[in-house]
Amino acid sequence: MSGSAALSNASPSNLPAISRSQKAAMVVQFLLRNDGDLPLSDLPEATQARLTRELGALSIIDKKTLNQVIEEFSSELSSIALTAPGSVEAALQSLEGRISPGTVAKLREEAAARAGHDPWKTVLELENEDILPITEAESPEISAILLSKMTTAKAAELLGMMPGARARRIAFSMSRTTKVTPQALGRIGASLAKNYCGVSISAFPDTPESRIGAILNSSSASTRDGILEGLLAEDPTFGEGVRKAIFTFADIPARLAVPDVPKAIREVDQADLVTAIGFAKQEGGDLEAAATFILENMSSRMADNLREEIGERGKIKQSDGETAQTALVTAIRAAASDGTLTLIVPDEDED
Repeated sequence: MSGSAALSNASPSNLPAISRSQKAAMVVQFLLRNDGDLPLSDLPEATQARLTRELGALSIIDKKTLNQVIEEFSSELSSIALTAPGSVEAALQSLEGRISPGTVAKLREEAAARAGHDPWKTVLELENEDILPITEAESPEISAILLSKMTTAKAAELLGMMPGARARRIAFSMSRTTKVTPQALGRIGASLAKNYCGVSISAFPDTPESRIGAILNSSSASTRDGILEGLLAEDPTFGEGVRKAIFTFADIPARLAVPDVPKAIREVDQADLVTAIGFAKQEGGDLEAAATFILENMSSRMADNLREEIGERGKIKQSDGETAQTALVTAIRAAASDGTLTLIVPDEDED
């Protein structure tokens, strides 16, 4: 309808006394008669209603008047050099990856605050991937109303993205939406726009489990084990998430692929390697198993040199050994972050 909007803003020509909305109605009727595909549903509801009333009021239009209206409409279209996204959400989608997440969230919040006249427009501009979590958080009745406001094709796609049981509950809830009033519909739309189209990002890019896990990675073994034990006792679910986020020297065989061992140690100082592996062999158990894994999966020449230096090193203090192991683990994490290697994700069912 950008053309009809242009027409409705046109200066009066030598046309008879015709209102801007009447001109728009004439153009719409002309295009419809010629099989024009007009996205009238994109217009605000008030504009759709006014246009429908004007179409209903049209009667016979003489050829001269119609031609002049169409010429004026065409002239306005030819003067348009650029079309913009047309909405904040469309603009945000076109700028995806070019502006910061914080700016995106702030602009969405402002758009939601201004959307009191038609909050549903803001909600329905969301992609189905963003609408799906709404249907999971809201009741089946609210989700049924949301689907009812969507285009048929988009609603069908969204329904197909849901688990079968959830989709059936929402479909059944359609029967409970017959008595929803326009006022209630407006309140529901405003609530959805406020709750789901505003600030939706966390102040932290990582999960709480990842954040505390990263801190514990750099802590001493006694501190790490004590805190993890307490977390598991206090909140088993959170504690288990933290446990899986922790990556220590002893986790190397389970988290590091054999071909990635040379990449993992490439940036580690030779003295740290000797201390870390030597301390691990000295402690035994899981630490020794990790040391053996590293030695067996590097070049035989390098492994022999390390074994020789470890033998000459003698007893290693715990603080020195843990510091060297932390340096090795930090290097592995850095390599994973820059894409040099990929850490194996722990099995979700792992105890």
